[in-house]
Amino acid sequence: MSFDTVLIANRGAIATRIIRTCKRMGLRTVAVYSEADAGSLHVSAADEAVCIGPGPAAQSYLSVAAILAAAKACRAGTIHPGYGFLAENAEFAESCAAAGIAFVGPTPENIRTFGLKHSARALAKAHGLPLAPGTDLLTGEGDAAEAAARIGYP
Repeated sequence: MSFDTVLIANRGAIATRIIRTCKRMGLRTVAVYSEADAGSLHVSAADEAVCIGPGPAAQSYLSVAAILAAAKACRAGTIHPGYGFLAENAEFAESCAAAGIAFVGPTPENIRTFGLKHSARALAKAHGLPLAPGTDLLTGEGDAAEAAARIGYP
């Protein structure tokens, strides 16, 4: 695997922006695309492009196996997920690491912690960061009504 090659595991404008930035940095780019996106700008803008499946995102852009196979085939040492799709998927980040491919983004642990508002809030509170009025995880309607009365409404 080569760290001078970045596979962009996304489509559309975000993929095009990542490709443009990578090229400015002197990095080789690999776009992935579904059959439905074969004519998209990100496909022609990249140095290489790999079809990862049919049109539905569940069978292409959300397919960890297809994306990792494309990265291995192109010898990409890095995967940039963009946003959406697999960008906030801790298991995907772990799968990249297990395959020896760097994931451009937060660690799987950070994805898990900050992906849940209540755990992110608890961590910030534990470190003394100022927080807007809010609550911990609420478990019932009564708790929610009590919290709303205490905090108020915008």
